[in-house]
Amino acid sequence: MVISVVMKKILLAVLVATILISGCINQKDSDTAAAACVARCEDALNAGENLSNGPCLSNEIIKNWVCDVAHSPRQAVDNLLENQCSAYGVTASHFVEVDTNCSVIRTV
Repeated sequence: MVISVVMKKILLAVLVATILISGCINQKDSDTAAAACVARCEDALNAGENLSNGPCLSNEIIKNWVCDVAHSPRQAVDNLLENQCSAYGVTASHFVEVDTNCSVIRTV
């Protein structure tokens, strides 16, 4: 089967558009999750919750994302299982980490 030059260009354009759109959706999810995590963290601080142990704030801040508190730079307490979100790697494949002042450290 021979594919014409025009058909190859159309297929390439569709492939590029698909890649660009999927990247935008992921960035939007990342931004949404980060904003929701910061808000949840601020609510926790305002409620007097102790964040010094780097607790998990939500196992589903948005679908497929968890919200976790950590220190920057990381401390040993951040690596304890009881301070990590149990859904990460099970029902969620992305996370937002905020510091104890609710600033975003990273999104993955």
